[in-house]
This record gives sequence, structure tokens and C-alpha cells, in this order.
Amino acid sequence: MLQWCLLVAFIFHTIRSQEIDETITYTQCTDGYQWDPERQQCRDIDECETIPDACKGEMKCINHYGGYLCLPKTAVVFLNNVTTAPPAVPGRAPVPTQQSYVIFPHFQPRPCPYGFAPHEQNQCKDIDECALGSHNCGPDLICVNTRGSFICRCKPGYQKRGNQCLDINECETSAPCDHQCFNIVGSFICQCDQGYELNPDKVTCRDVDECAYSSYMCQYQCINEPGRYSCLCPEGYKLLGSRMCQDINECETENACLEQEKCWNYHGGYRCYPRNPCHEPYTQMSENRCVCPAVNAACRDQPYSYVYKYMNVRSDRSVPSDIFQIQATSVYPNTFNTFQIISGNEGEFYLRQTSNVSAMLVLVKPLTGPKEYIVDLEMLTVNAVMNYRTSSVLRLTIVVGPYSF
Repeated sequence: MLQWCLLVAFIFHTIRSQEIDETITYTQCTDGYQWDPERQQCRDIDECETIPDACKGEMKCINHYGGYLCLPKTAVVFLNNVTTAPPAVPGRAPVPTQQSYVIFPHFQPRPCPYGFAPHEQNQCKDIDECALGSHNCGPDLICVNTRGSFICRCKPGYQKRGNQCLDINECETSAPCDHQCFNIVGSFICQCDQGYELNPDKVTCRDVDECAYSSYMCQYQCINEPGRYSCLCPEGYKLLGSRMCQDINECETENACLEQEKCWNYHGGYRCYPRNPCHEPYTQMSENRCVCPAVNAACRDQPYSYVYKYMNVRSDRSVPSDIFQIQATSVYPNTFNTFQIISGNEGEFYLRQTSNVSAMLVLVKPLTGPKEYIVDLEMLTVNAVMNYRTSSVLRLTIVVGPYSF
């Protein structure tokens, strides 16, 4: 019988090797173990559970690998963390590693070491001071539990200096940001330069494609560049500011036409027209006016005068839209004037008379350029008292630009 008078007894149980028997298979286990077919190894038998009243005389049963112990109920048991593997026995199935115990069998309960508290079966278990709040770490420190004690650590982004935790400027120590780094208490934040945005990692930066955000970034064409964007204008235009396009007046900036021609600028380009537009039997009376005198027999069935005018229109102009007004230059008493389009109209225009001496040309269909329209507008004048009838034609050249600006 075990002598309990000793103050401290160290009991180490070691599985002893069995003699090799050629008839024994690997499903046989050493005493105190049984075969586990699922794990394919020997499993310890918990005699305290399987043997009824394994310990007598109010002794408590302590199971361990390969056997069990009967100890006084007041005994304190410490489980050693060191595990050892028993030697392999030829012809025997493998058995799990065993644990050793340090047992203090005495009949009066004794207190656990500092940092431990009694647990099941009078075993001493570590006290988690951090979880219980029994530590003395300040509000700026983090409590970390250790075996039998605890330590106080600084929060991430801080470094312990003496009894204080000082903020670490990570911006200076590791330069973690692609562009700009701003140190804050305990951490840092990254910011990208203009034209860039943070990636999901909140550290690296990527270019912002401003052109993809909106089709209105530029009036004509948007070109994305690293960290920025630029606007382009088509031929015949120049950039006004950063995004708008302005027509270049080639008639003012260069000698675009011949000497006997006059230059007419329109949105996105220019045209050259003869300085003298008159044809026989008409004679030129001014820069843009041709007259056929009544004394000339060839003029009897012709309009008395032709006046030449030029205008430009942007593509896709909204309709209906008033674009040109025709008006009599001379007013005589007892005369009546009517206005009409006599050529050059295929449903794009409408002439609305606004008074006895004027009419308005209305655009009723959108026009797409570049294209040129030559429209003849006639003013017919009748004097019933003097039995007088004459007509004048305004030849309007309309140049439609290639763009809507």
C-alpha cells in the first residue's frame, strides 16, 4: 500500500513494453488501453468511469494514461505540461503519449500558488487576471495573461518608454503611403495627390479616369493622363480655358483666299466667295448688290436686283428656330409686299411674313454639317395705283458647321 506520510510523492506512469508475440496483431493494446478502430490507435481507458467504485474509503479516482490513482479528496494535483511518448513495442499497436502528474497528497487543503486558484478535483488552474479585471494595467495599456501572472503592453502604434506609451510616427519610420502620409494618434492615414484615389488597401493610390466620369468633362474630346486629364478641340477650333472650344477665324489669322475672293468664316472652317457675284445682264452696284436696269431689254423678265448674304449655323441646332430676317430697304406709299422662297428649300426652311415690309426665315429641320445651302428669298412689290410691279431676290448662303459648337 502506498505510504501517504510523504509530503510530496512524484508518480510517473510509464507504459512498459510487452514481450513480442508473433501471434499478436496491431489491434491489441497494452493493459489500460483499448483499440480505437476509427483513429487506428490505442485509446486510454478511463477506469474512473468504467469501474464502479474504483476507489474505496472516500478516496477520489484520478485517471491517467494506462491506469488510475486513488487519492484522498483533499489531495492537490498539478498536471505537468511535459508529455513523453512511450517507447514503441514490437508487435503492439501504437499508444498515445502519456502525461505525468505531480501530486501533493495531504488531508488538509492547502492554498494554490500565487496566480492560481483551486479548480475541479482540487487542481490548481491559472487565474486570467485580464478577463477578471484584477490587473493594474492603465487605460492606455493592453493586459496580456501569462501563466500565474499578466503583463501590460502598449496598444498598436505605441511604444513603451518607461511607464508611458508614446505614439509612434509610422509615417517617418516606414513611409507606408504611396503619396501623402498623415500621422494620427496610434496610427496613420494616407492621402493621394490630386487626380488619384486610394485603393481598397487604403495605402496605395491609383489614377482617376476623369474622362470616364462624365461626357461633359470636355466640350469635344477628353484625354485621360496620369493624375490629370486634358481636353482637345477639332480642327478649326482652339481651346478656350480648360474645356471649351472656340472657333478660329481663319479669315483674320491667315490669307486664306485669293485677292479677287472674299473670305467667309463659319464655325469650324471658312469659304472663299467671288468679290463680284454679279452675272450678265446684272451689274455690280455695291459689294454684295447686283442690279438689272429696266432700260436693258434682257432685264424685263428678271428680278430688278440680287442681294448676296452669308450666314453660318451650327450642326443640330434646335428647331423651330428663327435664323434670318429679310426686310425691304425702301418703302413707298400704296405698295404691297409679299415674301416667298423661290429656290434652295427642300423642307428645311419656312418663310413667315411678319409685316408688309419684312419676313422671318425659320429653320424647321435640324441641319448636319459640314454642308452649304443656297436659298433664294423673293420680295414681290405691287403698286395698284401706279400699276407698278417689281421683285428683288436675296440670295442667302447658309454654311452649316460640322459640330454643335
